[in-house]
Amino acid sequence: MPIGDNKRSFDGGSKVWGLFKSPFGSSTNITAHTPTLSSSHQTEGSNVHRKSENHSSSSGVSISSVVRSLLPTRRRLRLDPRNKLYFPYEPGKQVQSAIKIKNTSKSHVAFKFQTTAPKSCFMRPPGAILTPGESIIATVFKFVEPPENNEKQIERKKKVKFKIMSLKVKGMMDYVPELFDEQKDLVTVEQILQVVFLDVARPSPALEKLKRQIAEAEAALETRRKPPEDTGPKIVGDGLVIDEWKERRERYLARQQVEGEDSV
Repeated sequence: MPIGDNKRSFDGGSKVWGLFKSPFGSSTNITAHTPTLSSSHQTEGSNVHRKSENHSSSSGVSISSVVRSLLPTRRRLRLDPRNKLYFPYEPGKQVQSAIKIKNTSKSHVAFKFQTTAPKSCFMRPPGAILTPGESIIATVFKFVEPPENNEKQIERKKKVKFKIMSLKVKGMMDYVPELFDEQKDLVTVEQILQVVFLDVARPSPALEKLKRQIAEAEAALETRRKPPEDTGPKIVGDGLVIDEWKERRERYLARQQVEGEDSV
């Protein structure tokens, strides 16, 4: 028997160890039983090998997903502010925050907001698709409840957070939230934003910046709401199309007619 098989038999268990150490067994018994033990170990080893191969093939996808999760996340969006949402502190009122989102990748990217307090907060827009290099200022509305003495409720309010997720998409398309459910394995969590309240009675750079971003967001929203300017030909009378050249020609002919009548 090969030495390697003896070592495996020694490590196999207490029965094998007892067989070789038994003072009552003869050399013929040892020779007779050893091949049987060796073949059984070889059979078990082949079974284990097959099982390990099956396990390796079945877990290949899961291992690759784990490896991807361990790699550093490649950001597709640049956020300003980077990791906070600033709100003016006005108890009993609905206040507003703003955040600039820019697509820094070379592909079209969809983004989506999520919050731990959906009943007291909403986002505008809650999600969209940005072309490469495109940016947008999203606004977040939140109702600030009056201060309470209940410590648990106060602590719960401090834990309100927002999450921005991104997803690479193929070209421009209509945004639907279901995109993130259909391709959840490809979704990247860009940032988790913490809520920070600002004292409106104390001017600060963060408060001034927030006001500027809100004003920019409101101006962009008004621009999107305006109907597109009609640059096509004008329709007058019974549907006749009169362009600028035709109008000038008619005015010219009218002047010529008047001049001709005066000369007569």
